[in-house]
Amino acid sequence: MTSALNAARRDRDLLDLGDDPRVDLVVIGGGVTGAGVALDATLRGLRTVLVERHDLAFGTSRWSSKLVHGGLRYLASGKVGIAHESAVERGILLRTTAPHLVRPLPQLVPLLPGLRGGQAALVRAGFAAGDALRVAAGTPAGLLPRSRRVAAAEALRLAPTVRREGLRGGLQAWDGQLVDDARLVVALARTAAGAGARVLTRVEATAATGDRVELRDTLTGRTLSLRARAVINATGVWAGEVDPSISLRPSRGTHLVFDAAAFGGLSAALTVPVPGSVSRFVFAFPAAHGRVYLGLTDEDAPGPIPDEPRPAEDEIDFLLDTINPALREPLTRADIRGSFAGLRPLLQTDADSTADISREHAVLTSPDGLVTVVGGKLTTYRRMAEDAVDAALANAGLVAAACRTARVPLVGAVSGARRDRVEAPPVLVERYGDEAGEIVAAWLADPASREPVAPGIDVTAAEFDFAVRAEGALTVDDLLDRRSRIGLVAADRAAALPAAEAAFARAR
Repeated sequence: MTSALNAARRDRDLLDLGDDPRVDLVVIGGGVTGAGVALDATLRGLRTVLVERHDLAFGTSRWSSKLVHGGLRYLASGKVGIAHESAVERGILLRTTAPHLVRPLPQLVPLLPGLRGGQAALVRAGFAAGDALRVAAGTPAGLLPRSRRVAAAEALRLAPTVRREGLRGGLQAWDGQLVDDARLVVALARTAAGAGARVLTRVEATAATGDRVELRDTLTGRTLSLRARAVINATGVWAGEVDPSISLRPSRGTHLVFDAAAFGGLSAALTVPVPGSVSRFVFAFPAAHGRVYLGLTDEDAPGPIPDEPRPAEDEIDFLLDTINPALREPLTRADIRGSFAGLRPLLQTDADSTADISREHAVLTSPDGLVTVVGGKLTTYRRMAEDAVDAALANAGLVAAACRTARVPLVGAVSGARRDRVEAPPVLVERYGDEAGEIVAAWLADPASREPVAPGIDVTAAEFDFAVRAEGALTVDDLLDRRSRIGLVAADRAAALPAAEAAFARAR
């Protein structure tokens, strides 16, 4: 079965479900966890349907730091189990699941006068613990090198805009970085679809129990009732809307977007400790489309859950105030090209600060059998999905094969010598893996499709066409805000809008 997702396939799947609405598992939520659940369940042989009321990666999954963490932060608070789990899952992503979408990224903590001896010692100890985690997780040093101290010249090569005055070198470690979090979600959903799952965006679950889901097609208004042997709620910060018994304490994480030129060719995650904290840092790191992202905040976000959270003014000030002492030329608000914020679906605890709430995930089963998975983080989505499917099987008395997702590459996955043989520019291989050849073939068939969708943007018309044809993009917002991240900068979004509209005109 093809992995292509598009409007025609969506229509066929909805029609087929109308004729036979019996399925084994319904997954509500099209973020990284929901897509991971759909893939896991389908590979176990379950007839699976994933429904998402907006688009794939519409919520928290597209607002992450795009980093695949090894769990250092959790060691600082004594949570060895989740730190090890994170390191294991990082290795699976880097080596098997998505080696085309995840790459090793050096992390640099500059040794400046503001970093006191005790703080530097703690960072060194943390990096050493990270080395031990990597070894315990089985990730080779050839993929993620061990941490080390670097000279001032090397620190400046990695982060050219770091202050030179008083610079004593830097501490360097390695972690994983996603080319893009939304593209990971799309790859998961497409791999699930290729294995037989029905992936339905713009389909809202208006009611759900452990064995039935009421659906509404938001494009047509038509309704459908599905009978299922199990239902999993993977809606993240909206989990309480599906199961009101769920109590979450969302935390907002904010990032700022800069042109890469503002950081002078940054090639590492420039990492600066937050004053007064032993476990929190802000970091600037290279990102898609010639940009740099600066994050991260961790603020309580009570109240209604917005579809698109926005940064608070004091969070912007916090990020600038924390990074600027490490820079030769301070950044100002005039340098900011865009911003984004995401809400973490954290479980409510007795902790006073969301920064202290556990990032462990939980799988909860309501009295009517509805299974909800909450908490966790992007890096550990696969383990979260596995635990959720295990719980759903046990609760429903279903028999299925064992989890296979640790051994199954996603669509496009390519690495090593095979990656070197893909005849396409590196930027395409990073986005599409071994499917990059399809973009190049489109360029050759129609040279106009090689044109950028807007001046200065490294996305071509052929990529928009591919997103409509194979990646489930149904609207211009899907193209600009999720299949690419052009929309993070308002001016770039406006410039690329005509090309997005033209892609749908060509598809008709």
